[in-house]
Amino acid sequence: MKEDNAFRSGFVAVVGRPNVGKSTLVNTLVGQKIAIMSDKPQTTRNKILCILNLPDAQVLFIDTPGIHKPRHKLGEYMVRTAENTLREVDVVLFVVDATEEPGPGEEYILERLAEVRTPVILVINKIDKLPRAQVLPIIERYAAKRSFTALVPVSALARTNLDGLTGEIKKYLAPGPKYYPDDMITDQPERLLIAELIREKVLQLTREEVPHSIAVDIEEVATRDNGDLYVRAVIYVERDSQKGIVIGAGGAVLKEAGRLARIDVENLLGSKTYLDLWVKVKKDWRNRKGVLKSLGYE
Repeated sequence: MKEDNAFRSGFVAVVGRPNVGKSTLVNTLVGQKIAIMSDKPQTTRNKILCILNLPDAQVLFIDTPGIHKPRHKLGEYMVRTAENTLREVDVVLFVVDATEEPGPGEEYILERLAEVRTPVILVINKIDKLPRAQVLPIIERYAAKRSFTALVPVSALARTNLDGLTGEIKKYLAPGPKYYPDDMITDQPERLLIAELIREKVLQLTREEVPHSIAVDIEEVATRDNGDLYVRAVIYVERDSQKGIVIGAGGAVLKEAGRLARIDVENLLGSKTYLDLWVKVKKDWRNRKGVLKSLGYE
């Protein structure tokens, strides 16, 4: 039997098909931008731990890549990462988009969730975009598909009902210690966080097939004598034509990506930062195991 006043801790996987707002939800709950955000599908590629410290609990959110049918080895890695996470956690949040009808993507994830015994909370995101009367039918449609531990409508952007969500999560966390200190919000190394922030800005500024073909590798991070941070990063693309798009006319796109990324890096790390960005072609890197491993996709 659970101790009512016990401090609780545990791991929570955040799953859903791409672009339903998983990273936005996690960032909003934690109170700081850790997971990158984009309107491009399959933005999140790695498993990212984000730490929410509450007075009576420590909730360890694992933001996973969107579960989808993979088309290349990178996609296979992403889906394997997401599905493996389901077996390692105390609670699963299945995030769906209130503005879209359940489709093949949701059915595919429900099939994967049928294989796990972990409590699954359905999180219906983006309810701020709908009249309240339209939310209940959405809940009923999903409730008819499987028995969820709880069904919680929220808006990550409008911060609607997030306390209700954390309250539901805590019900399924066992009494336990803090795994991380109060001032820690992620276990990710600085290099990965910087690389992801750079990739996010390139995603925002490019189009069509280019975003999916981008990887960022941090080659050097150094602190200068004056305390400023120097970062040299390489942005990899798969084709010469993509290199031209990422650089832009007169270097405009690359310069803007660097400017936007620098702001986020400085906000995250608290240090004045100089980003030295380069763009290189690495042919068909998403299907090359050795390259995937070197870029951290193992």
